[in-house]
Amino acid sequence: MQSATTSTGTPVPTPTPSVGESLGGVVPQWLQFPGWRWVLAALILGFGILLSRYVVRLVGRSVAKQFHRQSVAQMVLRLVRLGVVLVALGVAASVLGLEIGDLVLSVTVFSAVLGIVLAPIVGSIINGLFILADQPYEIGDLIELDDGRRAFVDEITIRYTKLFTLDNTFLVIPNSAIRDHFVTNYSAEDERVRLSLDVVVTYESDTKHARKLMRRAAARDDEVVEGGPDIRIGSARYPARPTVLRSAFGDDGVVLTLRYWAQKPYKIPTIESRVRDRIWDAFHDADIEFAYPHRHLVFDDTSGTLDARVSGQRGPLDGRESSGGVARGEEVTGGEASGSDERGVTEHAAVERGAVDESPTETDATDDADESSVDDA
Repeated sequence: MQSATTSTGTPVPTPTPSVGESLGGVVPQWLQFPGWRWVLAALILGFGILLSRYVVRLVGRSVAKQFHRQSVAQMVLRLVRLGVVLVALGVAASVLGLEIGDLVLSVTVFSAVLGIVLAPIVGSIINGLFILADQPYEIGDLIELDDGRRAFVDEITIRYTKLFTLDNTFLVIPNSAIRDHFVTNYSAEDERVRLSLDVVVTYESDTKHARKLMRRAAARDDEVVEGGPDIRIGSARYPARPTVLRSAFGDDGVVLTLRYWAQKPYKIPTIESRVRDRIWDAFHDADIEFAYPHRHLVFDDTSGTLDARVSGQRGPLDGRESSGGVARGEEVTGGEASGSDERGVTEHAAVERGAVDESPTETDATDDADESSVDDA
């Protein structure tokens, strides 16, 4: 801002030329075609974008060493890049004749309107800042959402978190949504994960031998911690080797609980499957029986009648004569099926086998003929 003096001696300020006016005196006349300011502003903005990338590459290593967390380092580099672009945008606006005050006022009004319309995005940005501060997970960590899906953290921004699932798919979750759900981090500090498996064996089985076989089956896996110093979780310590506890006495058998530690959390289903297979084979070789629910049905005289169908010679219901036995569809009870105790037992057994036939067979007739010939002699 320059000043001039009037005839009365009062200084009168003269306006300072803007960047566009200053450049107008520098740029040759033959380059000042209609719309040249817009072209120059676009060139300045493009140069600012390229300069921002160069600055990020230049200070990237220093920022990464200063901030050990990768997500925070990426956020700082984004802010540096945004600052360079904003400076270039301000210079381009001055070329077009826009003053900085007018530009700030326009941005303020525009931001107020967007703040009302884009309130959810603002909420995601605030939650993103909380995630960066609280550090619930980091880039590269394996996490599990409350719906059971497991994924690796690929990128953390102030608006969203990008996850790479084990199904080879990407999930982009707003930070406002992910903070409202429970997240399990398998990669925080110690990657070892304790797994449990319940096995029910019969009461007649040798439970001591079964526990030994279960411990051995888990220890043989290459990705299971075989032993070593106790693993500390908080103020408690847990044995690193596989252990088997007699958890409960159930209705069907004894419940044995196997606890073991996996070295990495990335193949938990595969490790559990291998351990189950080894336990299955070991119990089969040792004749240890798995317990499962049984159902035993008991019938007596108070259970009602039995509608039985038996094989043999066809009765009157089939249009043929029957020399004895029980016709199809007849109800058989204890009193009707026998005339004496011995006969009742015999016919009851025959009904259970599915056939009752009182007619003499060919073998019985031959035996009777032989006996009569012996008596005559």
